[in-house]
Amino acid sequence: MSDHLITPRGIADDYVDQVAALDPMTSAWLGLHPGDDRQPDLSPEGFDAVAELARRTLTVLDALPTVDDPAELACARLLRERLTAELAVHDAGDNFRQLRNVAAPVHQLRGIFTLMPTATDEDWAAVAGRLRNLPGALDRYRATLGEGISRGLLSAPRQTNAVIGQLDAWTGRDTGGAGWFAGFAADGSARLRPELDGAALRATAAVDEFRAWLRDTYLPAAADTPDAVGRERYLRAARQATGADLDTDEAYTWAWEEFHRTAAEMQGEADRVLPGSSALEAMHHLDEHGHAIKGEEGIRDWLQQIMDEAIDALDGVHFDISAPLRKVESRIAPPGSSAAPYYSGPSLDFSRPGRTYLPTLGRETFPTWDIVSTWYHEGVPGHHLQLAQWVVVADRLSRYQVTLGKVSANVEGWALYAERLMDDLGFQTDPGRRLGYLDKQMLRIIRVIIDIGMHLELTIPADSGFHPGERWTPALATEFMATYHGSPAERRNGEIDRYLGWPGQAIGYKLGERAWLQGREAAKRRHGAAFDLKAWHMKALSQGSFGLDDLVDNLAGL
Repeated sequence: MSDHLITPRGIADDYVDQVAALDPMTSAWLGLHPGDDRQPDLSPEGFDAVAELARRTLTVLDALPTVDDPAELACARLLRERLTAELAVHDAGDNFRQLRNVAAPVHQLRGIFTLMPTATDEDWAAVAGRLRNLPGALDRYRATLGEGISRGLLSAPRQTNAVIGQLDAWTGRDTGGAGWFAGFAADGSARLRPELDGAALRATAAVDEFRAWLRDTYLPAAADTPDAVGRERYLRAARQATGADLDTDEAYTWAWEEFHRTAAEMQGEADRVLPGSSALEAMHHLDEHGHAIKGEEGIRDWLQQIMDEAIDALDGVHFDISAPLRKVESRIAPPGSSAAPYYSGPSLDFSRPGRTYLPTLGRETFPTWDIVSTWYHEGVPGHHLQLAQWVVVADRLSRYQVTLGKVSANVEGWALYAERLMDDLGFQTDPGRRLGYLDKQMLRIIRVIIDIGMHLELTIPADSGFHPGERWTPALATEFMATYHGSPAERRNGEIDRYLGWPGQAIGYKLGERAWLQGREAAKRRHGAAFDLKAWHMKALSQGSFGLDDLVDNLAGL
């Protein structure tokens, strides 16, 4: 065994290299192998190969002699927990039913193009090759879903219908246009345009054929599949998303306490916006009469300005933002994306910067009262500062701890903490913006309540003020969100689909924020008057990934 492989961090980094060699999506995300034109292998054999690599890595890790170095111990614990959680999902056959409106395997087959370099003819030649390889990748994914049909492991009809709707946008069916792939190829190298156009046309046809298979074969087979996944699968998925064995009863009860507290705070802000109104009435008023930006380019530029202003205001005061982190791009999400904004981190060499994406959902006018807090979440000081800072310190930790070892609840918890921080620092004193911030807090609280409630079919508390004593259903969850959160119907429906299709993930935002706040308060108590928030932030952002089982203790010790 080489010296590199006799430490947990060496084993973890070797695992990253092997996954990147096996999986082109990981390779593209990390900025490795730029000439690679493969598509991810979403066949049963492809999923098995990744699982077998995880098993081999655990075997090597378990064979190591005991180490005392805290950094090595932290890496070993993370690697063991993450691979064990991923194998639990694989071994239960959940890979055979991964079909949902966000972060499904099928989304990789388009998303990978947005991670590719496109500066040279050689770059575009790789794009053309990857377009040519898309039909085969869809065939392999269809084989996995088909195996799920054979085993009785299917996604529910609402997930299938959501993906069918997204593929309508990919192919241009929804507008009568040429589709996303043709538009992407149209920006390509002039010398390679005939090749790119032909490959894009075939890719679009393959997506349309896959869409028809979902409609005609998968959807009828899934007709009796329930939306709720039940306790066993829910806890398995929640462990993968949070890095913790959750007490769902405690989380459910706590979320209701947060709900009532936040609802009262929202009412106070609503009175500042429109005296005598309810929170929803105030939000509708802001939609109609508040500040708004016209056009996609206008909102893209405005969101870029929000991030640039945050960097200038925070750098040197509450964070030390190094030069590579000062570049983050605002972009419009491609048609057929999920309804929620999202962030894509930089490559390991920062040749591809961090990017935020706004789905416009066909809109031309964008009220700003409810979006500022979201861009603190997606950009600065949220996802971008954490995930890009991880890249900066990758050589001091391990590449695994800052890439594949990412724990969703840690990352989303930091981003929600970032929203609260900006509120605490006085960046959201405007009544409309502050109501928007509280509305986003309420969304994350609602997620905990209805994600746990729907999947475990829990009873609504007697003091809830909303259908007391009834058991949660998707219909009740939709009504609950419409009553207490100011999102439009399309966003609400997409949210409910997301929770049902991706169990246990959405609860990580609020539970993760709770962990970050508890860790900060514990660090304050430990340091007393000597506590330095900026120093704590930078240490916290430079420690890499931890699951919620470990996060509070690690933050407290900084």
